[in-house]
Amino acid sequence: METKMKWAGYTLTTIFAIFMLGASVTPKLFGMAVAEETMQALGWPPGYAFTIGIMELAFLLLYLYPRTSLLGAVLFTGLLGGAMATQIRVDNPLFSHVLFGIYLGLFMWGGLWLRSAVLRAYFPIRLGR
Repeated sequence: METKMKWAGYTLTTIFAIFMLGASVTPKLFGMAVAEETMQALGWPPGYAFTIGIMELAFLLLYLYPRTSLLGAVLFTGLLGGAMATQIRVDNPLFSHVLFGIYLGLFMWGGLWLRSAVLRAYFPIRLGR
């Protein structure tokens, strides 16, 4: 059972990492027009996309390295909360935009929880009695 949980955790972690790298970090770091246009539509001044991309990459690397994965997850949670606040501020749709940070957070924390016995000990899920 422990091995299956660990592999499920690595799968969620991999999906999260690939999504973040492909859909968020890369466009920001390579100065793709879509990143700046999206940031501008959300009310961010020009030039912030690169800085946020650096933060995302740093937090992702911390999350992926086992000794700092908890720190990376905590920092990423703060970043996702800020993204959600931005979506609320511009009055974007709830389920497709505002709660997207929650969806990402569930993949991130779920992956970490499944692959970390220590985290499961601190946050146990008890089914049934």
